[in-house]
Amino acid sequence: MTEQLLPIGPADIDAAARVIAPYAIRTPLLSFPVLNERVGAKVFLKPEMLQRTGSFKFRGAFNKVASIPQDKRAGGVVAFSSGNHAQGVAAAAKILDMQATIVMPADAPLSKRERTKSYGAEVVLYDRYNDDREAISRGIAEKRGATLVRPYDDPFVIAGQGTAGREIAEDMAALGLSPDIVVAPASGGGLIAGVATAVKARYPLAEIVVAEPESFDDHGISLSAGHREPHGPAGRTICDALMALIPGEMTFAINSKLLARGVTASDKEVGAAVAFAYRELKLVVEPGGAVGLAALLAGRLDVAGKNVVIVLSGGNVDADLFSELVA
Repeated sequence: MTEQLLPIGPADIDAAARVIAPYAIRTPLLSFPVLNERVGAKVFLKPEMLQRTGSFKFRGAFNKVASIPQDKRAGGVVAFSSGNHAQGVAAAAKILDMQATIVMPADAPLSKRERTKSYGAEVVLYDRYNDDREAISRGIAEKRGATLVRPYDDPFVIAGQGTAGREIAEDMAALGLSPDIVVAPASGGGLIAGVATAVKARYPLAEIVVAEPESFDDHGISLSAGHREPHGPAGRTICDALMALIPGEMTFAINSKLLARGVTASDKEVGAAVAFAYRELKLVVEPGGAVGLAALLAGRLDVAGKNVVIVLSGGNVDADLFSELVA
């Protein structure tokens, strides 16, 4: 990667865009009158549930896996994930003819576990509340001579996720508009770090806002504190993809410089956003992917008269949960 003050820069995202272009989907910006009228703003949704494997994670996973030298590929790759990174790594490894082993929480949605296996990956389950997933993954990688593909604290992964932000910037420019606010969810922070890097390079006045589940707002807490802080004993949330305890070191080095603030949404508000997207917009969004939309609909953002971009980060929702939320 390039040498610079921050872990990645726009040139790294440009390079990632060239790497993933033959394999990733360029997702569009969607705007709906029913949403614009409801919030009094021009809202554009970035539907990453239409991305390969159903989430933005394929972007960063493929960029990272493709960066592994040929002489290091025989050992395969290992990743730990609640589901979306798992599928992204598994799909990337399959395309590049490498073996993937994914360490997943036993309570991850069955649909995510099964889809990960469908890409040919081996799935190793762990207890997210008692086991150390990183230690398990490192042990497997060391034993097999595999490359560990981290979900966010890796420059190639962040740059790959940043291609979503690059597309946002390009598409807004094509419309002759400047984004006033760009909102994306965060677990470890790789997506929003990449998006912020790309968007701020072209639109330095744009506000980048991180959206998180209520009580899982470690990014919001950390931004206010000026350093990485974990969230409190938060219990559980339907946003299973956004349950990281603390922002990543590498990602927070970027986010602490580029993000304006954080917003939150309750599980009830997230569920309402999932239902709104389905009923009114005909979009299937998983809870973690809908938290930014939830914050918007709940009035947590001052958007009147502004151009707003919301990243819907994925659509890999458990069928039973989805049925319950949209009922």
